[in-house]
Amino acid sequence: MQFTVEHKPTFAHITGTGRLNMVGAPKLREVVAEVVSGGSNHVVVDLGGTEFMDSSGLGALIGCLKLARQAGGDLRIANVRPQVQMVLELTSMNRVLTPYDTADEAFRDA
Repeated sequence: MQFTVEHKPTFAHITGTGRLNMVGAPKLREVVAEVVSGGSNHVVVDLGGTEFMDSSGLGALIGCLKLARQAGGDLRIANVRPQVQMVLELTSMNRVLTPYDTADEAFRDA
């Protein structure tokens, strides 16, 4: 899985492409940890390029959410594809990680 980071005025926008599974999950954790340690504690993970997510990917998102919140911020997800949405709904994690249509909408209230 490949990640790019764009720092916006109110949040860091992380875009991932590929499969968020046991191979990609550690990379996501690493990228979010670097972003948060760099001072951006409001993070949006854009999942528009994520074609597949399994329990490892879900665990990584939850770990990243915890990391951002411990730093006084938050992590939100955007641009969720149907397979990822299904995983979120089946595990009821869509209540914790509310999907937003776009990254800009995720922190519009911040």
